[in-house]
Amino acid sequence: MARIRYDLGTTDSVIISHAHPDHYSDSPSVIEGMTHGGWVKRGHIYGSPSVISGASGLGPIVSKYHLGLAEGYSSFVPGDTLDVDGMKVDICRARHSDPTNVGFRFHTENGIVSYLSDTEYDEDIGRQYIGSRVLILPVTTPHDNKIPWHMCTDTAAEICALVRPELAVFIHLGIVMIEEGPEKEAAICQERSGVRTVAGRDLMTLDVGGSISIGERQAYGGPYIPSWAPTRKRLV
Repeated sequence: MARIRYDLGTTDSVIISHAHPDHYSDSPSVIEGMTHGGWVKRGHIYGSPSVISGASGLGPIVSKYHLGLAEGYSSFVPGDTLDVDGMKVDICRARHSDPTNVGFRFHTENGIVSYLSDTEYDEDIGRQYIGSRVLILPVTTPHDNKIPWHMCTDTAAEICALVRPELAVFIHLGIVMIEEGPEKEAAICQERSGVRTVAGRDLMTLDVGGSISIGERQAYGGPYIPSWAPTRKRLV
């Protein structure tokens, strides 16, 4: 975030899908940025039950201190519909080792962008996302390498063929996927499903407008200090 000059102080909400560290471990830093280092009580924290209060032997993973920095916090379950800063967000069922994990359908002004989070695939899960322009898919392993609780290239092709989005993006790439070649695996999904598919990469941008375009964010070196950061004068 510092490299792309992303100002966490402009963040209004933090949404955490489930209580596994590769999905929540930076949340305290993000929450502190959202609240201007804890000096301004602002923003909202959303999380699954394991995230907010603990469930099924997992969590809670957001401390009471960090929950208290925000203006409010709440948990969600599949079937809920949220109003997140004026955007409708549908909470969708997932099938994962954290049983409270969920996926999301974000209703943007230019159509639905969906993020599945970690899940095994079945047709009922896939049908939740019909109507999406973009599917952001955690595809942990390559083809012919299915593992429990996650998607592989084979199941990614199945959901793409069912949902028929304009674009699918592979993320959450495991080490075996990286060794196999994410771009090659995305091409396999595209060939099987007929859906344009790309592998996510660092600094990649996704612009969803009348058309969908992919670019790259400019990166900078050196420290980044946002305009709201405390100074000697402000702390006196």
